[in-house]
Parts: sequence; C-alpha cells; structure tokens
Amino acid sequence: MAISATVGFDASMMNGLNILPSYTEYFAITSATKSLSTSATYIGGILAGLTFPYVLNLLSRRSALLLAATWTVCFIIIQGASQNIAMFIASRIGLGFGKSCTMIVGPIYLAETLPYKYRATGLGLINNFYYVGALAAAGITYGTAVIPSTWAWRIPSFLQALWSLVCVSVLAFLPESPRWLIFMGRDEEALRVLAQINSDSDESSPLVQLYHREIIESIALEKSHKSHSMTVKEVLKSRSALKRLSLVFSCALATVVVGNQIASYYFGSMLENAGITNSTTQLELNIILNAWCLVCALVGTQLVEKMGRRSIALGSTFFLTLFLFLIGATTKLYGTSSDKPGIYGTVACMFLFMGSYSIGWTPLCYIYPPEVLNYRLRPLGMGVNTWAYFVFGLAFVFAFPYALDVMGWKAYMMNASWNVLLLVFIWFQWVETKGKTLEEIDLLFNDSIVISSVDMGDHEHEKGPRDIEVTKVKPESDRD
Repeated sequence: MAISATVGFDASMMNGLNILPSYTEYFAITSATKSLSTSATYIGGILAGLTFPYVLNLLSRRSALLLAATWTVCFIIIQGASQNIAMFIASRIGLGFGKSCTMIVGPIYLAETLPYKYRATGLGLINNFYYVGALAAAGITYGTAVIPSTWAWRIPSFLQALWSLVCVSVLAFLPESPRWLIFMGRDEEALRVLAQINSDSDESSPLVQLYHREIIESIALEKSHKSHSMTVKEVLKSRSALKRLSLVFSCALATVVVGNQIASYYFGSMLENAGITNSTTQLELNIILNAWCLVCALVGTQLVEKMGRRSIALGSTFFLTLFLFLIGATTKLYGTSSDKPGIYGTVACMFLFMGSYSIGWTPLCYIYPPEVLNYRLRPLGMGVNTWAYFVFGLAFVFAFPYALDVMGWKAYMMNASWNVLLLVFIWFQWVETKGKTLEEIDLLFNDSIVISSVDMGDHEHEKGPRDIEVTKVKPESDRD
C-alpha cells in the first residue's frame, strides 16, 4: 500500500506545489519548467520499465522491492534539499525510477502471494492508497502554504519519504513469493508460505496441498525453457504472449490517457479554465477531490470481484468519457463567465469524471496486468506495463499544459474522443479473470497446463480440495 501512497503523494504534491507561490517564485517556474519538473518522474519510469525486469531475474521479489523502496527514499531526500531547478528535476528523475521499480515488483509480489479469493481486493487496495497519499499531500501542502519561506514546499517533499520508509520497515515480516520459491527449487519453503496464507500454517491441509501441486506443475512447464523470463524473441513467436501483452498495454494506456492525468497534475489549471482562480479555493477543492476519489476507489475494488474486470472497465470508461465531454462543454459555456451555477456545474462534472475513473481504473491498473501474465512473462510484462504507462504519461503530462493554453475546452473534447477507441478494444479483446487462480487464468490463454479435477465433496473453503491430473500442453510458439 505504501508503494501507491508514494505515487499518489507525488502527484498531489506537485499539483499543490504548482499552485504555491513560494515554489513557483523560488524556481522561477515557466510553462516549460512546470511541465518538465512535473513529468520528470516519467523519465525515470521509462528507464525502470526497460531495466528493472532484468533485476527481477537476479533477486527475489521481496529483495527487489526492498531495493526499489530504499532507492526512492534517497532521491526524495535530494528532492527536498534541491537548490535549483536542475537539481530538483534530476532528483525527480531518480525518484521516478525508484517508485516505478516498486510499481513493477509490488503487484507481482502480491499477485503471486495472496490467496486467489483475496487477490483482487489486495491488488485493488494498492492503488486505492494512491488517494491516501494524495489526500495527505493535499492536506500538507494546504497547511504549509502559509509558511513564508521555501519550507512551504520542502516540508511536503521530505514527508513523501515516509511511505517508502513504511514499506522498508514491514518487508522483514513478509513471506517470499511461493511461486518464486518453487521456481528456485525451494518447494518446502513455498509449502510453508502457502500454509501460512491459506490455512493458518497447516501444511497438511488438502487445499494447501492442491495449490502446491498446481503451482509446481505450472512452474515445471515454464522451467523447461531454462530462463527466468521470456525473451523478446520468444514473445514475438507466441500468439498468447502477444495477446497477454496487448491487454497489459491497453491497461497502461487507460491509466494515463483517458484524461485523469489532467486532474491529477493540473487540477489548478482546470479550475482556472472553469472560472475558479483563487489559490486557496483551488487547494481546498484538491483536498475534497482526493477524498472523493478514495471513496470511489474503495467502492470500485469491491465491485471488481463481484462484477468482473471487463464489466467494470467498460462501465468506468463509458462514464468517464461522458463526463469529460461534459467538462469540455461546460468549460466553453461558463469558463469565462461569472455564472456561478455554471462554474459549479463544471466542477461537479470534474468530480464525477474522477469518480468514474477511480471506481474502475484505479483498482484495475494493478489487478489486471499481473493476472493475465504467466510466471515467465510477468517480469517483462510488468516492465512493458510500466514503460508504456510512463512513455504515454510523459507525453501527456508534458504536452497538456500547452494544449490547455492553446485549445482550452477543445482539449477535453479531443481527449474524450480517443477514449471511445479504448472502449471498443475492451469490448472485443478483454478476457475475464474473476474468481480464478493464476494457474487457471493461464488456461484461458491455452498455453499452460491443463488441470482436470474431481471434487472431493463439500468443504469449508470456497474452492474445495481436488484430486488433479496434469497434462502438459506445448506453448503456442512450439506448435506447428
């Protein structure tokens, strides 16, 4: 949870700093430096997406998470101590690398460790804490705004490190990923972990024995390739791997280009276009917005497991697109007027837009990618997910201030129009993963083991123990 809180704190903090006179005047912020300093973490994220999957081949999931969180703390300290805009931007590139590494390994670790019935909730809560961090940052920047010195922005910068320090402090008490342990040949340790998380440490539990055997058989097939992760060459030869990556890619796009980044980083500019120019009012609305998004994200996390990933993605995208069109229309009609009801109507559409996004994409962006990726593709796939997120996020965050300045309300209309294409892709391509273990999800892509089961009767668990027969199926890349 601390992973996402760091990301949320950063976005909301920069939103607040871009409003604070003590920050903009100290660094003599222009449109160019505003865009660059805000989007600098995306540069670090792109580098992390290209390199960190290879680190995951060398380290365990837990060790990689510890390394990433420690790196993040170091660059947060440099950010808070910055003396000029160049130092500030450089520190944010390093910070972006660290927090992006945690975004790669954190979901992998949870997806591979949590019991399947808690997986959606656990992964969804990761990104829900984005708004916990964002809300904290909004409150802190609002409180420090009255400080007549650079500490008005340095205090929020330093406090960002608290979330990563929490992550570092709890890692010593967490188990290792059982799937990583089995891949490394440490089957007995994996059995202990599975018992801890599924049956109060009862290793003889039939359910635990079943999960243990399922994972062993699935990993055994993947280990036959003699490498920790799939190579680009292997991916290009496998239709199922390309299918999986296309789903991950669509998820990465949805989390940055549907319009949410405008409100995350440039909410002040949106409010100015809507006719609200008072900085104190903007900061107050920023706090309220993040509280609202947190509530919507918590509701969405519960709905994802009940309604399914695909249904929530379709509903969320439809409604956020609708409200983004309305934001453009109301901004055009009331943005330069003194019509208070019209201005408040625009702000209401902004809140409904972000609520629609938070219900769906806030939990989905961490739930869906690690679910649709198999073990060997998971490091590379999450790297692609992070790389795509930050590449498109960098372009979007850097360009949108200019788009708002030049196009005004038309920028919202343009953004809403391409969301329709995403809606079509989800409708025709997304695979539903609700209520399945990671090994069962592999069967949906027809490239893993086939598990035939015989139910042994009613049991207290949702998924009763079964006798299993395992048949290995060749990956698509090996088929004629």
